[in-house]
Amino acid sequence: MIDVAVVGFAQSPCLPSAGTTSGVETLVPVFQEVLGATGLSKQDIDFWCSGSSDYLAGRAFSFVNAVDAIGAYPPVAESHVEMDAAWALYEAYVKLLTGEARTALVYGFGKSSAGELRRVLALQLDPYLHAPLWPDSVSIAALQARAGLDAGRYTERDLAVVAARSRTAALGNPKAQVSGRDSADDLLAAPYVADPLRAHDCAPVGDGAAAVVLAAGDEARRLCARPAWITGFAHNVDSPALGVRDLTAVPSATAAATAAGLRGDDVDAVELHAPFSHQEILLSAALGIDDRVRVNQSGGVLCGNPMFSAGLSRIGLAAQYVMSGRADRVAGHATSGPALQQNLVCVMEGA
Repeated sequence: MIDVAVVGFAQSPCLPSAGTTSGVETLVPVFQEVLGATGLSKQDIDFWCSGSSDYLAGRAFSFVNAVDAIGAYPPVAESHVEMDAAWALYEAYVKLLTGEARTALVYGFGKSSAGELRRVLALQLDPYLHAPLWPDSVSIAALQARAGLDAGRYTERDLAVVAARSRTAALGNPKAQVSGRDSADDLLAAPYVADPLRAHDCAPVGDGAAAVVLAAGDEARRLCARPAWITGFAHNVDSPALGVRDLTAVPSATAAATAAGLRGDDVDAVELHAPFSHQEILLSAALGIDDRVRVNQSGGVLCGNPMFSAGLSRIGLAAQYVMSGRADRVAGHATSGPALQQNLVCVMEGA
């Protein structure tokens, strides 16, 4: 079995508007940072893989424009997924496991500010039963939040505590879009945007990009003093039909965690991709995360949610805890689809 590790990570600041739709202007400095940190050149990358969305960009094959950030020469081996780049990372991971590549650079980008994101995301719903009704993403999340409240899984104060903790943690993250020292009481005084969700319960709309470098075996050891070795990687999916799911449970997250070998009490830190405050609580329960685990020390996506790179960033940030020596065993999580429909878990540890 080939050992594969994360050896580099970089992300752009999450901005209310990045001023670009192609992704090139956002990606170029991210590539420069992550390649500079690893000492690699573009020619040293065996495989490139990206994640983005044509729906979000408003045009077909939008990822082709972003390839300009790689450069026209020399020719490269390149692939793309129409999802968060965390799933592109999974593809690259498998590529390295096969021995067809020794290094891979995975990147994701998205410009959420170009349209009305809540309506754009309605296009991912079932085209026969749900999409014609145009239920927007925040309203669907509000239905899920209400179901959890009615089931006694949490209270509105619990949601405010999650948001307040996230904003405080984001004060130490220069790439975050939102931060602050708001108390739970302060946040509970805010009006609803979709009952029972308030603005702080919802991830902000923002633009950004991220990149992760993977390397195999001795190459990883050469590039990084303390690689974040991937010891488990899995993803799973629940039904897209909201009416057949228990929205207060996330079985696909539990299944992915089990397949990846994650036990919630055996990691030092975890980065959860939870675009709504109640989803962090649901995911923590699904993954078995206990109170001893450091959750979303970056502030999480409640403080910056660049579409199609936010999930990749959760893995990159978790890997940084290992590479910097701040943790020995971590997990990064990504989600996609309405109400936590699809979930991915990546477990990493130091040597």
